[in-house]
Amino acid sequence: MYKSILLSTLLSISLLANDIHFENAPSNPKHRLPNGKSEVLSFNSSIKDAMKSVVNIATKTIVPNQNSNNRLFNDPFFQEFFGQRNAPQETPQKRDNALGSGVIISKDGYIVTNNHVITEADEISVTINGSDKIYTAKVIGTDKDSDLAVIKIDAKNLEPIRLAHIDDLELGDVVFAIGNPFGVGETVTQGIISALNKDHVGINKYEHYIQTDASINPGNSGGALIDSRGALIGINAAILSQSGGNHGIGFSIPIDMVRNVVSKLIKDGKVNRGYMGVNISKVTEELRKLYLRHDGAIVTDVQVNSPAQKAELKRGDLIFKVNNKNVKTPSQLQRLIISLNPNDTITLSIERDKKEFTKKLTLNSLNGDKTTSGAYIELEGLRMSELTEKTKKEFQIPLSTIGVFIEGVLERSQAEMSGFIAGDILIQIEDKKIENLKDAQSAFKEYKGETKRVYVNRGGFILLLVTK
Repeated sequence: MYKSILLSTLLSISLLANDIHFENAPSNPKHRLPNGKSEVLSFNSSIKDAMKSVVNIATKTIVPNQNSNNRLFNDPFFQEFFGQRNAPQETPQKRDNALGSGVIISKDGYIVTNNHVITEADEISVTINGSDKIYTAKVIGTDKDSDLAVIKIDAKNLEPIRLAHIDDLELGDVVFAIGNPFGVGETVTQGIISALNKDHVGINKYEHYIQTDASINPGNSGGALIDSRGALIGINAAILSQSGGNHGIGFSIPIDMVRNVVSKLIKDGKVNRGYMGVNISKVTEELRKLYLRHDGAIVTDVQVNSPAQKAELKRGDLIFKVNNKNVKTPSQLQRLIISLNPNDTITLSIERDKKEFTKKLTLNSLNGDKTTSGAYIELEGLRMSELTEKTKKEFQIPLSTIGVFIEGVLERSQAEMSGFIAGDILIQIEDKKIENLKDAQSAFKEYKGETKRVYVNRGGFILLLVTK
């Protein structure tokens, strides 16, 4: 008690002695209601149309009964040969049910939701707010890396939501989250935009979330985050929570990414992203004195046979514009590139040795699963090429070495987290020896989605990595 009084006294003396000037807010502020006595402050007229565009999604996944002693009868080949009627009746199927939300984006039934809401679902049912009718939805396309998906129901004259523009958003804007938390039915919660462009959250591969304190709970996934006009600014995706409940930290996929991914899914059923072939880092305080510009992305490596190498980009180049759009951070450069399509030609503004110039570059595909021009393949975050004599000489690899050369590793991919680095030589996956790209394609396909042991040659040492 005495110690607190003494500290307070000393602090007061110190402040007076140093004559510190504080910026004070005006005193005696007025306290008043924002409306008259006969009025109620309400956003109902702004959000009621948006609520008609948010749907409830229920999924069912059929799982064979693992306790059945008659697994032979569950084999599809057995059933096809003998007929379903011969299968014993004591082999029931268990159905796992999950709930989520979605947002209507067209009058004829296109709906955007989260990929994780519908992944591996055998049946998808949709109900529209205010109606008891249940629609069966089909999957149009999914994108795991952004956690977005598009489904479609057979319906007409629906009420699609209006879309906002990412440049309209500001910190502190009032927002509303609409969804189906815990399956209780459509619910609205209010908050503000707490942060923009949040990345490195560790939820998805591509992140620049809108952070909000509007309550987002289980079942809100795939629902709408709207502004006070009722326009869609994001798709609710995740929360940070140790208990599973809402702690005021929710994340929504921003509307610019939604527009880009949804357009590609509806057009092609998948998302093909542009690929430049560089590793990048930010302009740190230590590096600023070496550059005229203090914003952008510094090239730290240029991958072999990549568009960047063909355009003669170099380590140390500072990229500060793409197609005349300013680039302030490495994550912003990544977002710009992956929003573009393979074969798009772009113009980069670059600073090198304190001189500025432009380079034109034609993008490749980031996620192609096929061999292109026989030169390289991109699989599960790894960019691989044949281990040719030229490559061996260039990287001083013994001529007797056999395997596949890893040219690059996608930033923040599972491969990077598993420990792969550029320059590794892939020599074996489980018991499959890898001698060429065809072997690598076959092995990755065989063990796709499984936890697998991968052996690499790194500078003459054989390392065992575990990846999925």
